[in-house]
Amino acid sequence: MISTARVPADKPVRIAFSLDNASDDTPPEDAIPLAFPELDQQLQPLPPCHDSLESMQVFKQHCQIAEEYNEVKKEIALLEERKKELIAKLDQAEREKVDAAQLAREFEALMEENRTLKLAQSQCVEQLEKLRIQYQKRQGSS
Repeated sequence: MISTARVPADKPVRIAFSLDNASDDTPPEDAIPLAFPELDQQLQPLPPCHDSLESMQVFKQHCQIAEEYNEVKKEIALLEERKKELIAKLDQAEREKVDAAQLAREFEALMEENRTLKLAQSQCVEQLEKLRIQYQKRQGSS
């Protein structure tokens, strides 16, 4: 910062300056780091004008909004992940339900086949018994 002031000619003049791009009372714009590096550039809070109270308040509000935005983004990501998990569980449950229904149909078909085979077996046993009786009668009469 360069200041101009009239100095009497008989007094020595001392000039001091720094090559830094910042004055002593205001931090450079680069001194405020990107507090939200994951935000898009256009959503980053702009550095405030340190001489303006309103600018500082707007900067603080913008930082709070950016923090809330980050929290909401994280929550959305977590909820989307949970949604994927629930969809996968639902798909698995539906596959198991279809498998269970198919197994139930197969079980019913096998039970019906078993009942039919038992009936056929009992009929064969009766028929065999009748044939034995007839054979014994023939053996006894000869």
